[in-house]
Amino acid sequence: MDMKLTSEQKMLVESVRRFVEKELLPLEDEIEEKGYLEPKKALALFEKSSANGFYAMNIPEEFGGGGLSAVETMLVEEQFGHAKDILIRRAFGNVYEVLLCASSAQRERWLLPAVRGERTFSIAITEPGAGSDAASLKTRAVREGDGWRLTGSKHFISDGEFSDFFVVSAVTDPSLGAKGISLFLVDKGSQGFVIGRNQKMMGLTGTSHVELSFDDVALGPENLLGEAGSGLRMIFETLGRVRLAQVGARAVGKATRLLNLMLEYARQRRQFGQAIGDFQLVQQMLADSAIEINAARWMVLDAATEIDNGGNPREKISMVKVYAAEMLGRVADRAVQVFGGMGYCADLPIERLYRDARIYRIFDGTSEIHRLVVARGLLKHGESLFGTI
Repeated sequence: MDMKLTSEQKMLVESVRRFVEKELLPLEDEIEEKGYLEPKKALALFEKSSANGFYAMNIPEEFGGGGLSAVETMLVEEQFGHAKDILIRRAFGNVYEVLLCASSAQRERWLLPAVRGERTFSIAITEPGAGSDAASLKTRAVREGDGWRLTGSKHFISDGEFSDFFVVSAVTDPSLGAKGISLFLVDKGSQGFVIGRNQKMMGLTGTSHVELSFDDVALGPENLLGEAGSGLRMIFETLGRVRLAQVGARAVGKATRLLNLMLEYARQRRQFGQAIGDFQLVQQMLADSAIEINAARWMVLDAATEIDNGGNPREKISMVKVYAAEMLGRVADRAVQVFGGMGYCADLPIERLYRDARIYRIFDGTSEIHRLVVARGLLKHGESLFGTI
């Protein structure tokens, strides 16, 4: 595997890195204080990002996106990981590839406006009784003529307050189990559709996580995304790359930011007449962090390379999800320890990065669920799962 970057890829990474440092990071303290990103500043971020060609880079060029490969997407997503979630969403978009399953008419109404930044959407799968077990949905869509009636509820829907429409999972044929789940495109403002309270979180300040309720919402045939019963398959096929990017690559980016902060502090902070970086136990924390970040980065790029080669590295993505998420937690904990009392203080970004890191082991499937995916893959495929030569 030759991971030597082209000059164009290097330029892309450097450009995104500069944009994040100049435009995004200076807004973080204000968001932590206010709890939200001001609409005018959100619009300004979008306009600047779009002018640089940074919006919806993961979507193919034929639909107006940046057309990045999986590897290139992970390279820029690592840079995204340095910033707060809400800033990433406003600056770079959150256009999930599941919309590529849309019909021509649906693309005109939902996909293309999302790629242009005219509309924003969220994925609505999680329910109070259906988190890691996505197949245990209670939300139902019942046939009515050539359309449907949608009833049920969702929660923890990220960016729900800001979204114009939602990709909603619902059971359309209870007798088929997981094969009876479908996806629907539901516009905000639809009769019977209510966006509820924003569920306050430990971290991710600025990003809303709302409850949704659907009370006999009328949907036409144009609202069905893909074929009836193909919902769970589409979710698994399209959100794997999202999981690799938004958990794996971003965890590497956040951990890298933390390590850079630790290095700077270890050089400057003096105790007992010398820099704390001269103490071997501090050096161990720095070295362990660097080793684990590097391992996670290569795991991300290896899985992305397989995607670019036409593969579906489901188990590798699960490995990344577990390792990168837990690696970030360890690095964040070490950062607090290196900074001592200042690391526990909200005056510095260490404290909020520590809080934000905890969710990585939970969202997009818990570490426990992904360990099961890896184990089952091993039992089925053996050592071939690792791509041995």
